[in-house]
Amino acid sequence: MSRRGNSASPEGLTSCFASPYDLRVLYLVGGKSPDIESKRDLIRYFSEACKPREDWRIGTENEMLGFLTGPKFVGQAVPYYGPRGLTNILEALEASGWTPVREGDNIIALTCRRHTQVSIEPGAQLEYAARPHRHSEDLAKDLQNFLDFIREPTEKIGAQWVSSGFRMWGELEDVCWVPKFRYNIMREYLPTRGSLAHEMMKRTATVQVNLDFSSELDAHRKMRAVMSTTSLLTGIYANSPIANGKPNGFQSYRGHIWTDMDPDRCGLLDFVFEDGEGFFDRYTEWALDVPLFFVHRDTYIPANGMTFRTFMKEGFQGHRATIDDWGLHLSTLFPDARMKKYLEVRGCDANSYEMTLALGAFCCGFMYDDAACDQAIALTESLSFGQRVEFGAAVNREGLAARVPGSTATAGDLARELVAISADGLCRVDATEVSYLDPIREVVETGRTHASRLLEIWNEHNGEPSKILPLLSYHQ
Repeated sequence: MSRRGNSASPEGLTSCFASPYDLRVLYLVGGKSPDIESKRDLIRYFSEACKPREDWRIGTENEMLGFLTGPKFVGQAVPYYGPRGLTNILEALEASGWTPVREGDNIIALTCRRHTQVSIEPGAQLEYAARPHRHSEDLAKDLQNFLDFIREPTEKIGAQWVSSGFRMWGELEDVCWVPKFRYNIMREYLPTRGSLAHEMMKRTATVQVNLDFSSELDAHRKMRAVMSTTSLLTGIYANSPIANGKPNGFQSYRGHIWTDMDPDRCGLLDFVFEDGEGFFDRYTEWALDVPLFFVHRDTYIPANGMTFRTFMKEGFQGHRATIDDWGLHLSTLFPDARMKKYLEVRGCDANSYEMTLALGAFCCGFMYDDAACDQAIALTESLSFGQRVEFGAAVNREGLAARVPGSTATAGDLARELVAISADGLCRVDATEVSYLDPIREVVETGRTHASRLLEIWNEHNGEPSKILPLLSYHQ
């Protein structure tokens, strides 16, 4: 599922949407940024991120699941430590010129000189974050360069990186926890909010798209468009029908897991569907009342359910809330679309190389053209908030065959309309991008998602990992 190419040097890896600021708030926040004086400072965090249309870009974040190969270990999750561990790949990147971010002796992320970022998820999933590009062709080159670069160290440890939204073999307990301080706190807190929290952390993988906005009104419209169509995106990108070595009854089991994770910080946001001004204020008000996981001052300190609103008013263990604290808190909120200094589209299972590239162009088509954005919103405009939640749950299970509440239409019907809307939008934004929609067109026209194909492969090979893994590997 990848394009073959030559081995890349780190200098060739010129993609990363995550900026140095994002890296700081994710890993290096230490209370040295400006203190927050009032809610206006929080709203300004968003308004200062607005960009003129000519500066809009698209970035991707691609999570990959690692599986060991060989007769003794085939299908087991790649661990963090050991001779077949993820550390060997991270150290190979460091030896080639990447700059590591460490906690203690452990590498938890790396950056390249052009701000490319690689990080690790709680179950040793590998995430490649791409800086923004104007064109999918550039994203394709950068992603392929990265895949080519990690091919050799991946082969040395006897592993493969696979395009799937969920680990297919083994049990939850078979997957390691990576030594990352923030995850230690999250793994304790999140199960108090949802029974599938550890499944999300250790066994899921996603592909995300990051988008710019020009104003508060534009950000609101784009958030509304994403949340209006997030179930359609999930259906198109469904790719997690196997769990614990057998079919699980879902097209997107990853999507289902997120419905039982943490209702405070996940899912759809009702105020996004409301008209009127003040969107940044409404998002800020929501985020202020979501409990913090932690506060970072040299180390991560559990916040014990304190909200950011309380942190602002009362401080915490002698510390005042800073702008970096706000940025870190925003990175721990997980709605279906998320506001930071850009907008994140979060509803898709990790998927093939071609589908990963298609997602950027797809979202650009119906988000970066005003008319297309309005048309995308109109697709589900008749649904109440409760019906949107109901529809999302049905799509997680049935995929594109799910019925739209109160209608004879299916998710597949609306998905075909959304692809047509996106194609028209791309023709106005950048017609050279339209061909990248071909893999998505095939899905919506045939109704065969990658989940459906994976089930066919699974049945054909009786779930045998040695036969299935090569068919899903990014390094075919």
